[in-house]
Amino acid sequence: MEKINAIITGVGGYVPEYVLSNEELSRMVETNDEWIMSRVGIKERRILNEEGLGTSYMARKAVKQLLAKTQTDPKEIDALLVATTTPDYHFPSTASIVVGKVGLSNAYAMDLQAACCGFLFSMDQAVSMIQSGRYKKVIVCGAEKMSSMVDYTDRSTCPLFGDGAAAVLVEPTTEDLGWKDSVLRTDGLGLPFLSMKAGGSACPPSYYTVDHRMHFVHQEGRTVFKYAVTNMSELSAMIAERNGLTKENLAYVIPHQANIRIIEAVANRLELPMEKVLVNIQRYGNTSGASIPLALWDFEDKLRKGDNLILTAFGAGFTSGAAFMKWAYDGKSVAR
Repeated sequence: MEKINAIITGVGGYVPEYVLSNEELSRMVETNDEWIMSRVGIKERRILNEEGLGTSYMARKAVKQLLAKTQTDPKEIDALLVATTTPDYHFPSTASIVVGKVGLSNAYAMDLQAACCGFLFSMDQAVSMIQSGRYKKVIVCGAEKMSSMVDYTDRSTCPLFGDGAAAVLVEPTTEDLGWKDSVLRTDGLGLPFLSMKAGGSACPPSYYTVDHRMHFVHQEGRTVFKYAVTNMSELSAMIAERNGLTKENLAYVIPHQANIRIIEAVANRLELPMEKVLVNIQRYGNTSGASIPLALWDFEDKLRKGDNLILTAFGAGFTSGAAFMKWAYDGKSVAR
């Protein structure tokens, strides 16, 4: 029996129309374009500012585009995995809302929360599902409304985050393509350094938590930066070494878009020129679990069948990961 491999066969995406530029942000909080660009490399970010719309709205937009691009009947989808840290509600899951809105009537659906590593962790799950032979079409969607947890009076965090969603279709093949290898980790050290302090069962909402602005992103930037550089660089190098990937045969690295200096450190560790690193942080900011699939969506036209890719991310928890994927189709023929 031939080996079943799992490949991405299409990418769909969505970003909100409203653009929050550094210039506008500087009128909201004490900051400026030079300060933001020199430290994190973000020029603008997209914000979902329509009242009553949450993460599921962007996710279903991305999934609908994916289905249209791949000419896939919604009833053919076996499962939907949504990687998000900003669900519409504690329950039901954001994935269940998307299933209902898009008409994935034969799919089961669930959310997966691994912060900025959510897409990598979800992809690994989807790959196992495909390789089991029990599933033929699985959608993995990274979707985040990060603006819902951003404190726009905190100059250290509010320039960082944006909103968006992107989805991929994962299917089986017997060709030597697709998801080849991954290293995924959760070390459990991140709680003091990167979290939302209130809103969960350990610290439910109260007048106190609201008054003390405990429902926003809390981040100790220097510590997070150090761990992110170390983990993304080391895991990417590990994946490259054990799969024989070098600057000669590696087409692109697709990193989580958190900070341009982190991205440059990963490139340096792999001895790669920056033209082999796909970067769109300047346009979208940090979209957490949506950042890697948004990069796939943004740069789909650059990707060719057989391209060797490394994907890597780091997030709250601390979660971290890197994966090796051999791209399965010529993106230029189907890119948006």
